[in-house]
Amino acid sequence: VIRAKISSEKVVPASDDPLDTHKMIRYEIKLIKMFKGFEKFKDIQYVYTPFDSSLCGVKLEANNKKQYLLTGQILSDGKVFIHLCNYIEPWDDLSLSQKKSLNQRYQMGCGCKITTCYMVPCSITAPNECLWTDWLIERKLYGHQAKHYACIKRSDGTCSWYRGGPPPEKEFIDISEP
Repeated sequence: VIRAKISSEKVVPASDDPLDTHKMIRYEIKLIKMFKGFEKFKDIQYVYTPFDSSLCGVKLEANNKKQYLLTGQILSDGKVFIHLCNYIEPWDDLSLSQKKSLNQRYQMGCGCKITTCYMVPCSITAPNECLWTDWLIERKLYGHQAKHYACIKRSDGTCSWYRGGPPPEKEFIDISEP
């Protein structure tokens, strides 16, 4: 999980096998920040994606201005691979909550499982699950819940959605107290 700018793109062979005619796009990136993956890489210079969108290839703007949040996989040969099923967004399209959660909150949910609800009825089957309902309610995966909430593990081991917000003002009064 990284924040990066795309410096350039180049079409390259998918493998060293001369009989393999598949192509990949090699994006040269300028790494701005790594959120996850430190144990595998200290720095990432390239990310790879299939050349064809029919093979889930991702098209990114290589103008060195637009920043992206990129998630992907590390292949057995050490290449960082991205495709359409990964979460890839222009940095400026992320909500403030998503940007803050990348630094702090999302790691609090590593022991949680997010279950996507596509149609009713749906429910969680374990206390460490959060039910993701964006598709059910908005007919899109990355809706209000994804943009503003994080699934985090609480001290009792259960998981629930948490919406971060600004701290209360100094003059805050808790009206639930008598």
